[in-house]
Amino acid sequence: MKRERNERSHKDPVCGMEVSPIAAVDQLIHEGKTYYFCSEACSEAFEAEPARYLRHHRQHGM
Repeated sequence: MKRERNERSHKDPVCGMEVSPIAAVDQLIHEGKTYYFCSEACSEAFEAEPARYLRHHRQHGM
């Protein structure tokens, strides 16, 4: 898949996979920030326990 120059990838906060907004399976807004997910399973896990994944996300500089 060819990326557009202005397309920025994001790390899925659950699994750490790089996900582009265009290719993301799902996205959720939490506390005003949009998170992108590679799969429905990652999205559901984040939605159930966002603090768990955000803590991990911040500790590892993601």
